[in-house]
Amino acid sequence: MPTYIRVAGTSDVAAGAGIVATAGGKEYAVFNLDGTFHVIDNTCVHRGGPLGEGELEGDTVTCPWHGWQYNVKTGVCLTKDGIKVACYDVQVEGGDIKIALP
Repeated sequence: MPTYIRVAGTSDVAAGAGIVATAGGKEYAVFNLDGTFHVIDNTCVHRGGPLGEGELEGDTVTCPWHGWQYNVKTGVCLTKDGIKVACYDVQVEGGDIKIALP
């Protein structure tokens, strides 16, 4: 059974936006798609840009550094085939956004 850790509060992430959150010494990108939260690794595989600071349009975030795009639901890179960032199982408990760690 996975262990869930808190990464952010539900009130920390506005609808249609993302944030960078730190938990357990690691940075995560947390997104709010109309009240459904999604969490992926914060680091773009291209040059390490902070995905949580990128522009969110629908379920696609654009890295603010060089424009690579990722699906926030799956972590799949839309810019280059065969690349993805880690995507985490999310649970919301009360006002806490939690992710499953392996």
